[in-house]
Amino acid sequence: MEKAVITVVGQDAVGITARVCTLLADTNINILDISQTIVGGYFNMVTVVDITNATSDYNEISAKFDALGNEMGLKIRVQHTRIFDAMHRI
Repeated sequence: MEKAVITVVGQDAVGITARVCTLLADTNINILDISQTIVGGYFNMVTVVDITNATSDYNEISAKFDALGNEMGLKIRVQHTRIFDAMHRI
């Protein structure tokens, strides 16, 4: 299984979760775990996803989420879990 972590941070607004999840569904990315909170009016979401069967490659996925973040005034970051796995092996 190929996994990634997607983080979303920005001012809270209606529809953030819906728009992010719609893009995930449109690119055939499955949510494995999701957590979201609102702290002081700021929306924070961390999602672990399975990108094994995604219809786009990693760079295209990252670019699509960058574009969505720019459109919505959010910072959306996609990171492959290999980064985190490597950090814990050192």
